[in-house]
Amino acid sequence: MAETIKQTENAPESYPDAPSGLSAAAAALDAAMIWQRIEAYVAHRWTARDVIWIVEGDGEWTPPLTPAAVSTVEVWEASAWVETVPLPSPLGGYELPGEGPYRITASVGGGTVPEVVDQAFRRLAEYWAVEEKHPGASAFATSVGTLDLNETRAPTWVARAMQHSGAADLLRPYRRA
Repeated sequence: MAETIKQTENAPESYPDAPSGLSAAAAALDAAMIWQRIEAYVAHRWTARDVIWIVEGDGEWTPPLTPAAVSTVEVWEASAWVETVPLPSPLGGYELPGEGPYRITASVGGGTVPEVVDQAFRRLAEYWAVEEKHPGASAFATSVGTLDLNETRAPTWVARAMQHSGAADLLRPYRRA
């Protein structure tokens, strides 16, 4: 089976616009930062960019990002890349006949952002927009007279934002295979 050993994905010229319905604090966040986190979690891209994959092994290979329009497939022969035309595979990819390595160049991305992905964006943005009164602290306690205030937040709250915000559940259909 052919295996992707390297992926070089260029940044898009721009990301989709932030969806409507965000609070002022969430709308003030950098939308590109949120799109980058979403794209790191899923295999789908909604804005076009170039990608180059290096693939080794013979057998079936399918682009790991979608939608992908492959422009060239090259195989390494005699110390140089030589263009080749692989056969299509039944699962929408390519049948690579030899060990390679292969260099596959494509344009990835496009289409309209589905409402469920916009909702995942909203959840993630609103989760990050919560004002952090004690940055870096996992617990905070204070007392004013007889009033006690205790706050606890996992130190990994930013890293686990995709799951804790509920965005991950919405993005499941677009998740990497």
